[in-house]
Amino acid sequence: MRLSRRFFLPLVLALTGLAMFAGAVVSATGAGRTVEVGIKYSRFEPEHFRFEAGQVVTFVISNSDPIDHEFIVGDQSVQDRHETGTEPYHEAIPTEVTVPAGETATTTIKFGEPGRLLVGCHLPGHYAYGMKGTITVR
Repeated sequence: MRLSRRFFLPLVLALTGLAMFAGAVVSATGAGRTVEVGIKYSRFEPEHFRFEAGQVVTFVISNSDPIDHEFIVGDQSVQDRHETGTEPYHEAIPTEVTVPAGETATTTIKFGEPGRLLVGCHLPGHYAYGMKGTITVR
């Protein structure tokens, strides 16, 4: 069986992103907690989250700003990679979501080991402006 590039490339990108991500894995199944996140004036509301290790969380992210944003969950190395990267749009990795202006995006994450993760938007100037938050996994 031969895989098409249309299928193969997003799969490779998703698996690469998951391998690079420490502390959370994508959950394909299972009920869990739903958390609403607002984006307003280039800020996440709330900015800080607390979850239990193993908890499945569905984030419903509503962007009320007139500009696009991102919701990138990961450790410092993930945030650094995105701050210096050139990915203008995210769709294949649940821990890396684009939220267009005036729209809502949803993503589900199962949190792994206890620790601290970061949330950020890395469109030009957004992270430096303060569009970031923290996730504590207990």
